[in-house]
Amino acid sequence: MTLYTRFAAHIDAVLDALEASGDLPSGLSRANVTVEPPRDVSHGDLATNAAMVLAKPAATNPRALAEKIAAKLEGLDEVASVAVAGPGFINMTLTDDTWRAELSAIRDAGDDYGRSSRGAGITVNVEYVSANPTGPMHMGHCRGAVVGDALANLLEFSGHKVIREYYVNDAGGQVDVLARSVHMRYLEALGETIEIPEGLYPGDYLIPVGQALAAEFGDAYVGKPEGEWLVLFRTRAVAAMLELIKADLALLGIHHDLFSSEAELQAEGKPEAAEHDLRARGLIYDGLLEAPKGQELEDWEPVVLPLFRSTQFGDDQDRPIKKSNGQWTYFGADLAYHYQKAQTADALIDIWGADHAGTVKRIVAAVQALTGGKTRFDVKLVQMVRLMRNGEPIKMSKRAGNFVTLADVVREVGKDVVRFTMLTRKADAQMDFDFAKVVEASKDNPVFYVNYAHARVASLHRRAAEAGIVCDSVDLSQLDTEDLALVKFAAQFPRIVDTAAAAREPHRIAFYLYDLAASLHALWNVGNDRPDRRFLLPDNPAMTCARLFLADAIGQIIRNGLGIMGVQAVQEMN
Repeated sequence: MTLYTRFAAHIDAVLDALEASGDLPSGLSRANVTVEPPRDVSHGDLATNAAMVLAKPAATNPRALAEKIAAKLEGLDEVASVAVAGPGFINMTLTDDTWRAELSAIRDAGDDYGRSSRGAGITVNVEYVSANPTGPMHMGHCRGAVVGDALANLLEFSGHKVIREYYVNDAGGQVDVLARSVHMRYLEALGETIEIPEGLYPGDYLIPVGQALAAEFGDAYVGKPEGEWLVLFRTRAVAAMLELIKADLALLGIHHDLFSSEAELQAEGKPEAAEHDLRARGLIYDGLLEAPKGQELEDWEPVVLPLFRSTQFGDDQDRPIKKSNGQWTYFGADLAYHYQKAQTADALIDIWGADHAGTVKRIVAAVQALTGGKTRFDVKLVQMVRLMRNGEPIKMSKRAGNFVTLADVVREVGKDVVRFTMLTRKADAQMDFDFAKVVEASKDNPVFYVNYAHARVASLHRRAAEAGIVCDSVDLSQLDTEDLALVKFAAQFPRIVDTAAAAREPHRIAFYLYDLAASLHALWNVGNDRPDRRFLLPDNPAMTCARLFLADAIGQIIRNGLGIMGVQAVQEMN
C-alpha cells in the first residue's frame, strides 16, 4: 500500500465513522473522492475533496462537513496539521517521519515500487502497429509502435494481463499489389531488365524475395497469367514482409504475443458470424446506402446493402459491412476482427494513426453493440512524426522506397533514444524528431536529462567508495526539509502510474520522470553554492549515507519509470 492509497483508506475510515455517528448519511457514492497533492505546495502535502463531493448529496454545508472530517484526520499519527480552505477543501501536512518512512518504503519495494493490483483479473488486448505487410517499418509506424508497447508495459505494471496483438491486413488489394511487385523482382532475378510500373512497390527490400522465388521455382512463372502465380507470390511476399517487420520491431525491443491474419479471419467465416449475431439483435438490416455527404456524384445509384445501425451508438450514419460485389468493407472486416478480440479480453485498446480518426465513431459503436457495452474500448490516435536534422526537414531514403526506415533511425541514435523521444509528447500532438536534438546533452533534451539524473545517482556510490565511506546503517533523521521535499515528489510515482494506466496515457510517465530528474538536479546543484548541501560530505559520513539513501530511492524510481517506457537506465554518461 502506497502513501496515497493509505490516506485514501484513512479518508474512507473517517467517512465510515461519520456515517456511524449520523453526521453523514450512509450509502453515498465515494467514487469521486480523491487524495492528491495540492496544486500549491504551500498548502500542505495532501488534499482531499471529500467534503466538496459529498456535501450536496448529504444536503449539508461543505465547509461544515470539511471541519468534521478535518477534526478526525488531525488525530492520525502521520498528520502534523490539517486546514480547511475555501468552501471545503481539506489540506493535510504530514510529519517528517512519515516522509522518511515513505523513503524507506521506496527502497524496500525496489523494482516493485509503483506496481499495483489495479488491473488484477482484467485482461486487456492492446493492438498496435498493424502496418500493412508491404515493406519494412518506417518512421510513420514508429510512434504508434512505441506508444502501444509502453502502454502494454504500463498496464502490466498496474496488474493487468495484457495481450499484445498485431493485426495483419493481408486480405486487401494492397497485398495483391505487393505480389505483383515481387513478381517483377522475380523476373529481374531471372535476368530480365525491368522497370517498376507506377502503382507497384519500388523498394529494393523486395529484391531478396524475388531472388528466393527464382531460386525455388526457376522460370516456372515467367510469361504465365497472373491467376497461376498471384496467390503463391502473395503468400510468400506477406510472410517475408512479416519477418522483416518483426526484425524491425525487435530493434525497438517490441515483441507481439499474437499476429492475427485478416485473410484467415475471413476464411474462418468470422465476418459472417458477427453479421449473424448482430442481425439476430436487430443491429444489422438491409437498407439503401446514402450518398456520401457533401458530395454530388452524377453516377451515384442507391444500392441495398447490409447496414450496421451505428447511429444508435453515436455515429452520424449507418455503415455498410459489405460492398455491392459481396466483398466485405474495411468496416465489416474490422467489425469481425473486434468481435473475435472481445471473446478473449475484458478491455480492448487500438493504437491508430491520426489519419484513421474518421472511423473511430463507427468501430467504437460496433464494439459497444457486439459486447453489450460490457467491454471497455479505447482508440488512441497517434500523430505522424516529422523527421528533422539540425532544424531542417530530412530528405527521404530512395534506397528503401522513398521513406526513412525505422531500422536506419534506431541504428543511428539507439533504441532507447527513439523510445523515450516518442513518449515526450502526448500521442495525439504533432512531433518533430530532430536527429541532432535527440542526442543533445542539454536540459532541453528529456532523454539526456533523465539519464543524467540516473547517472549522477550511480556516480555517488563510486565516489563514496573512493572516499572510504561505508554505510552499514543509515540515520534518515539527518534529512531535513529540503531533502524531504524531493521525497514528497518521489512519492507521487505510484499515483502517476495509476492515473496514467487509467487514462491509457504512457507519456505521463515520461513527463513525471523529467520533473523528478529536474528536482534531483536542483537539489544537487544547491551544493555548488552551499557545500553543506552536497550529497557527498567526506567529513560527515552520517549525512552522506542519508543522502545516498535518498539518491538511491530516486534512482530506483527512475529505473522503474524507464522500465515501463522500455528504456534502459544508464550508469554513466560519456
